[in-house]
Amino acid sequence: MFIKSTNYIAGHTKLSQCPKDQRPEFAFLGRSNVGKSSLINMLCERNKLAKVSQTPGKTRLINYFLINENWYLIDLPGIGYAKVSKSQRADWEKMINSYLTQRKTLQVVFYLIDSRLKPQKNDLEFINWMGANHVPFVLVFTKADKPKPRELSQNIKTFKKTMLETWEDLPEIFITSANKKQGREEILNYIHSLLQEIVPEEN
Repeated sequence: MFIKSTNYIAGHTKLSQCPKDQRPEFAFLGRSNVGKSSLINMLCERNKLAKVSQTPGKTRLINYFLINENWYLIDLPGIGYAKVSKSQRADWEKMINSYLTQRKTLQVVFYLIDSRLKPQKNDLEFINWMGANHVPFVLVFTKADKPKPRELSQNIKTFKKTMLETWEDLPEIFITSANKKQGREEILNYIHSLLQEIVPEEN
């Protein structure tokens, strides 16, 4: 897929504020500081499209980016740690959960995992929650240029093995590096394949 245009539309705090135009949506989500903004910028080839920060919790809205005038890339707040109050984190969780379970135009969630780490409890819990709530998702391992190749391979292998303790099948998996643009073509081709399967609704 070739990205011809990328436009920031708006950031919302409520599902009711989201666009009503029925364009398909592809959401990006993961723990705070997993490299989500860097990945989005790499996919769209725009250095400052999504705000990159070393401080967890930078994204605080359901951010809509219109791609090629026909689909939305959704940047969701990071889950887990952030230097905000418990009530603020609770509001974020409610907003994210509502979006994931109620947004009918959502096609798939790209759930990001830091490839440098062993399987994290909160990642596994959220993945299981998505499964229990029938939220379609794929896994994206980020920062693949950081660990040594053997460590990267072992971490991903361990994650798969841990998932298979509770899952019969594994979802689609992508390995990415924002610095090296690794995984860009694979993710965009995957989105393109899903777009090809969508039959436009009649007005």
